[in-house]
Amino acid sequence: MIRVVFFLVALALVAAGFAWFADRPGDIVLTWMGYRVETSLMIAALAVIALVVAVILVWSILNALLRAPEQVSLFFRHRRAMKGYLAISRGLIAIGSGDLRLARKSADDAGRLSPGDPLTLLLNAQAAQLAGDRAGAERAFRAMTRRDDTKLLGLRGLYIEAQRNNDAPAARHAAEEAVKLAPTLGWAAQAVLDDRCAVSDWEGALAALEHTKGALEKSDYRRKRAVLLAARALALNDIDRDGSRVAVLEAVKLAPDLVPAAALAGRRLAEAGEQRKARRILERAWEISPHPDIAEAYANLRLGDSARERLARMQKLAAKVPGQLEGALAVARAALDAREFGTARDVLAPYLSAPTRRVATLMAEIEETEHRDVGRVREWMGRAMRAAGDPAWTADGVVSERWLPVSPNGRLDGFTWRVPLAELGVSRPVVEVMPAPLEPPAAAPTPEIDAGAQPEPAEAADPVEPPKPVPSLAPSPAAKAKPVEPVIPLVQVPDDPGPDAVLDGEAPSGATPVSGASWQRFRKRFL
Repeated sequence: MIRVVFFLVALALVAAGFAWFADRPGDIVLTWMGYRVETSLMIAALAVIALVVAVILVWSILNALLRAPEQVSLFFRHRRAMKGYLAISRGLIAIGSGDLRLARKSADDAGRLSPGDPLTLLLNAQAAQLAGDRAGAERAFRAMTRRDDTKLLGLRGLYIEAQRNNDAPAARHAAEEAVKLAPTLGWAAQAVLDDRCAVSDWEGALAALEHTKGALEKSDYRRKRAVLLAARALALNDIDRDGSRVAVLEAVKLAPDLVPAAALAGRRLAEAGEQRKARRILERAWEISPHPDIAEAYANLRLGDSARERLARMQKLAAKVPGQLEGALAVARAALDAREFGTARDVLAPYLSAPTRRVATLMAEIEETEHRDVGRVREWMGRAMRAAGDPAWTADGVVSERWLPVSPNGRLDGFTWRVPLAELGVSRPVVEVMPAPLEPPAAAPTPEIDAGAQPEPAEAADPVEPPKPVPSLAPSPAAKAKPVEPVIPLVQVPDDPGPDAVLDGEAPSGATPVSGASWQRFRKRFL
């Protein structure tokens, strides 16, 4: 609307100007080289305007003729660039769709039409990767590193190719070069961090973590720094106790729920005579995540304490999180050391209906220490073989007896405290069956085996009846395994065959078992 108003105002002013000149006529006389020209003022003004227009038109034509070669060259260059852009677009789409033939053809066209374009180098590299030509891809990425605008992209490509070739030095070199150019580049800083962790260079890992600080959430950064500080404290444990204590205290401040850091901080502070500070750290960690390492460190806060004093301390710690299995186990262990067997039995009583392996094993120790009842000990050990598993430090399918800062696959803070294979969702209940008599009869007759006859039920009051085999009590492969190393890979656990399955070396359900062979198999389960 404003433009229309301005246009009308300008038109009115021009009309007013023409009217003003028309109301005031006049003559103009021009004498030059013997010529005399006489005309009116209006005609002279129109002639001047026409002359200016003609001069402008002639100049435009001459300028266009002078610039014609450049314009023609620019037109062809633009046309060539558009063809190259279309070739690059087709090539990238073909790579995304997996069309190797079209990707190669488009890469060749782009190299011919736009040889200096950065996207052409990228298309050549990705086409070579799609074709499995690692040497060609590496050449393309190296060409990128020679340009300032594509150097980081080339280094990223060289890093990926080095990883595919399992060339750790080349991957490390590419990542370090990228970090020098862009210290906050996420993938490069993470690669350097992973490399430092792999060689246990915790100082270098902490320095590399600082480069990724801007790309991480605050909580994630604090957790990773705490893990690295805990790893450094463990490395300095036998070298520099003071340095280890300083590092682990900072780790606890960053992540109070980091169990290894809290346990180590408690031990270091107890050694330095700061039992009160150590107690606060351990109690706070216990309230967040009850763990046997924390219980052990809490029990040994003061050297020279009697077993009853340690028991009282553990009861105080367990009371902070009542109804927790780890607290019951810690109190039972301390009570066993103090020979308070009644206390140990009382705290474990709520867990005896469905005990875990640690509960059953601890009950076997109580029976052996208090009564030296071999039968009860074997009973509890048998239940331990069939009981549910206990939590352990687990990562990438590997179980470790102690916490490690890096998992076998190189993940920082990869180990978690959980029941191995719990993610499989096995929820079948464990069936507890009381074992048969421990001593075989003095003279048990061996019945003849009749494959077609059904076994007769045994009388409960007959003391000479040989024990029948119970297929569902067969120990699992894990129970028969040899002592493991500190870190062992988990193997595929076979499914439970069920109570009706026939195990190796046992008689079919329709046959009468041989007493001697059955007894030998039964004894092997506990020996």
